Parts: sequence; C-alpha cells; structure tokens
Amino acid sequence: MIKRLVISLSSLIFSVFLLMGGNTFVMTLLGVNLGLKQVEPTLIGSIMVCYSVGFMLGSLYGPGVIKRVGHIRAFAVFSAVLASSTLIFPLTDSIIVWALLRALSGIAVAGSFVVIESWFSAVASSDNRATLFFAYQICAYLAATAGQLLIGFTDPAAFVPFTIGAILLTAALVPLSLTRMDAPTVEHSERISLRSIVRSAPVGLVAALCSGVLISSFYSMAPVYAIQVGLPVDQLSWFMAASIFTFILFAWPLGRLCDRLNRGTIMLAINLVIALSAAGVIVGGGYHIGILIGFSALYMGMVASIYPVAVAITNDRMEAHHIVAASTTLLLSYGLGSSLGPLFSSGMMTWLGPQGLYLGCGGVALLLSGYTLWWQWRTPAVPVAEQAAYIATPADTPGVITELDPRNDEFVDVPMEEVFPDLEEEAVAQAQASQMELELSEPASAAEDDLEAQPRP
Repeated sequence: MIKRLVISLSSLIFSVFLLMGGNTFVMTLLGVNLGLKQVEPTLIGSIMVCYSVGFMLGSLYGPGVIKRVGHIRAFAVFSAVLASSTLIFPLTDSIIVWALLRALSGIAVAGSFVVIESWFSAVASSDNRATLFFAYQICAYLAATAGQLLIGFTDPAAFVPFTIGAILLTAALVPLSLTRMDAPTVEHSERISLRSIVRSAPVGLVAALCSGVLISSFYSMAPVYAIQVGLPVDQLSWFMAASIFTFILFAWPLGRLCDRLNRGTIMLAINLVIALSAAGVIVGGGYHIGILIGFSALYMGMVASIYPVAVAITNDRMEAHHIVAASTTLLLSYGLGSSLGPLFSSGMMTWLGPQGLYLGCGGVALLLSGYTLWWQWRTPAVPVAEQAAYIATPADTPGVITELDPRNDEFVDVPMEEVFPDLEEEAVAQAQASQMELELSEPASAAEDDLEAQPRP
C-alpha cells in the first residue's frame, strides 16, 4: 500500500509540474508575443485580465462539472480546452478572440487544479499533510520557474512555442489518468462573511486584494515591460524565472521572522521593501541586466509573501475551525485583486511608459504600508506567543489545497480503502491464495509423515 501511495503521489506531482509549467510558459509567451507585435499595453491588459476572471469562474463552477462527469473526464475536458485554446492563439490576431481564449484558459486551469488538489487532499493524512502541502508549493514554483526558462529557447513570434505549450498542457493528463486512485469527493468550501473578517482582521482582506493586484500585474505585464526596455528573449526568460523563484528562497527565513515578531510589523516591512525594490528597478535597472534581475527578484519575492502573511494575520484572529473558511474568503479577495491588476498596470504603462509597471505597483505597496500602520495603531497586537504557526500559503489556487494547511484542526483522514478501492479486493485475493497454498501443503505434509512412519528395511 505504501508503494502504491508513493507512485500515486509521484503521478500527481508530475501532473502539477506539467500543468503549472505549461500554464506559466503560455502566459509569459502571450505577453512577449503581444509585446513584440507592439500592441498597446491597455489592450494587452484587457486580454490578460480575462484569464483572472475565468480562473475565478472555474474555481466557483469547476467542482460542479467534476461532480457531474467525474474527475478523469473533467480533467480530460479541461486539458483539451487548454491545449486547443493554446493552438488557436497564433491562428488569429483578433483581440476579442484572444480575450475569449484567455477566459476559457482560466476556467480550464482552475478546474484542472480542483481535480489535482482534490486528489492531494484525499491521499493526505494527519502525519503527512504538512509535507504534501509544502511539496505541492515547491513543485508549483519550480515548474513556474522552468516554464520561464523554456521561453529563452524559443522564438515567441513563431508557431512552435504555442505547440510546445499545448504539448505540456496535454501531457499533464497522462500521469493523472494512469493513477489507480478512486475519484475523491469534491465538497464546496465553507466561507466566512466579509463582515466577519473585516471586523476581526481587515488588513488581511486588504492585503489579499493588493497581493492579487501586484502578482497578476507582474505575470501579465512584466514580459511586456521587458520587451519595451529592450531585453532579448533569453535575458527576458532569466528575468522572469529569477523573479518567480525567489519566493522559495524567502519562504523559510520569512517564516522564522513571522513566528518571532509581530506580523503587522512584518507586513509593513515587506511592503516598504517592495516599494524600495521597485524604485531600484526604475533607477538602476537600465544600467545592467544583473541590477534589473536582482531588484526585480527581490521585488517579486516580497510580493509573493504578502498573501501568506495576510493569511497568518487573519488566522491569528480566527477560531481554529474557521481557518479553511477564512482562507476561502481571502482567496476571493485575492481573485478580485487579480482581476484588477492587469487593467491597472497596463493603464500605468500606457500613461508613464514601461516604468509605469513598477511605479504603479510600488504605489500600491506604499498604500498598503500606510493602511497597515494605521491598523496597527488602532488594533491591539496579538502576543507573539499566541500567534498561529506561519505557513507559506499559495494564492494561485482554487482553494482545495488549503484543507491540507497544518493549522486546520478539522482535517479528516480519508481511509486508504476509499482512495484505493481495489485494496480490499487484493487483500481478499491474497488471503484466498494463501489459504489454497496452505490446503495444498497439508496433504503433502501428511504424505511425508506417513513415509516417515513406515518401518525402514
């Protein structure tokens, strides 16, 4: 059983790697392609925002599709939609068609992650859920980094990169389809009203919103920024990859600080560093590619840290049994922000040029810093000793994986017999085989005893 569990988890992780890598590859590819075609930033932002809207819709309605047709069939449908939309992009220059395709892609990606995360939740136990939770995140960020590096080996203006993206997204179906696990149950996540969170921890809700704005702005418009400042495609891929990878590097030291210091202060410091690193990109990025990548990596490492700190601040003021529900509400706030980010950043770039991306996002970070400072002044701090453990919580997810959060006291182990329904049949078959071997061995043993009992000449 342990061997089968390891094999099944490996197939899930491989599917996550292919799906996340292919999705981020296509996302950056589209931005670079549109930038090379010198499309107006506002039009690019309008196209990219459709993905965020689609992702929110997929997170809300994807579970219903999965319940209706089953996990494997639903995942096959989502993969087909993703691959097909990716292959259609280079066939037309219509902005409306590209926007519709991005919305379909967002729905399909969200639905695919619901399927995968449901299986992760099913195979998790109280003993291994923390390990799975972190393994899922590390795999996702490594895949996103690999997807950016792959851009450097392609010609974004050609048809071939879109074919590569479609291959990766389709290949994600293979490991999951070969698993022998039974389809898990998809349950609608409990939610807490916005009023409850606003009353308990409004800064968490506002920070989640700002996190969505900043992260979606970078994913959507950073490739366009790189093209506009003159980066060749190979340097652009390193620029994107380094910016995404730094979250993994910052997760552990930031977690140590969050468990030892006031988290409101940590949130304030993070946003000040974001504003300073954005200024570093604007002032020093033009002198050397190393300076640009360094400041951008610091910028994104801090931006990606806003959401998990927001979740930690919120959880400090929630009952343990409300953690998953609160996370779901924060994800909705993040989703709203991610729908605003591309429109905001593209508007800033149209108004102020390529540096408008970092000027606008740095301004958002300063506003969040000011609000956090005001909130700290008005709200008594939770003592450090009473703070819940810090967990680097992912934001770009439909929310199913948050059930594995080690802080969730209501996590329930799923019996392995439900995950692998053929285990009981195999156990019965093995018992029957053992019984047959025993019955066959008994006459042979009796015959040997008779021979030994006979007198020897």
